[in-house]
Amino acid sequence: MAHEKNHDYHILNPSVWPFLGALSGAVMLSGFVVWVSPAIDNNHPWVFLIGLVGVLYVMFGWWSDVIAEAKEGDHTPVVTIGLRYGVLMFIMSEVMFFSAWFWAFFKNAMYPMTEGYPKVDGTWPPAGIETFDPWSLPLINTLILLCSGMAVTWAHHALVHENNRKDLINGLAIAVVLGLLFTTFQALEYSEAQFGFSGNIYGATFFMATGFHGFHVIIGTIFLFVCLIRAMKGHFTPEHHIGFEAAAWYWHFVDVVWLFLFGAIYIWGS
Repeated sequence: MAHEKNHDYHILNPSVWPFLGALSGAVMLSGFVVWVSPAIDNNHPWVFLIGLVGVLYVMFGWWSDVIAEAKEGDHTPVVTIGLRYGVLMFIMSEVMFFSAWFWAFFKNAMYPMTEGYPKVDGTWPPAGIETFDPWSLPLINTLILLCSGMAVTWAHHALVHENNRKDLINGLAIAVVLGLLFTTFQALEYSEAQFGFSGNIYGATFFMATGFHGFHVIIGTIFLFVCLIRAMKGHFTPEHHIGFEAAAWYWHFVDVVWLFLFGAIYIWGS
């Protein structure tokens, strides 16, 4: 029959999500520019928030369609390979993103400059900056994130090698709770910071690097929470679990980035 699937490739039906995603992203970006522009009086974040809501709606709807396609059997082995390559390319782009912030931190740490002209050699951290003790809250957060990664690995092993749905759910639940705990402790750490984002290069590079990592932890926690809900509904099987696999890869990437942050910024950089 013409409508029956007789090949390994998934032909997508016409979808409005790419158009809505591009439109919402444009609205969000334009609204953010207007919101932060000093040349505009009485600027408000409403346009940015409308665009943000649109982006979140597209993400929910589009990924819901992907989940429905997986349940219908459209994710054949060939399609799954393409999805894995897509996730790997996305993670590689994230690697380059964080490389920029590491580069900025290392450059300023190894060649610190004082303000003024001509610039002369300075000190690192800059004078007056009281850095965090790496062996207190940052170390606790490191252990929390590593334990969450172990919980994700446990859940993956339970699904793929044992088809143990109880341990899959327990492992994901533990990982989600630890991810939330990490975010809570990082917010507490920021509240105790003795330096700000503006006015010094140390604070700028510190908050950009660790802040973006914290944002990625929140995203990864949402990924794992969605996987937890899907696991409770029985969506994953040992043969078909590309959504969970992508979330696990992303979470392990977040773990590795934090290890570099902890060693480079909290220990070496201070």
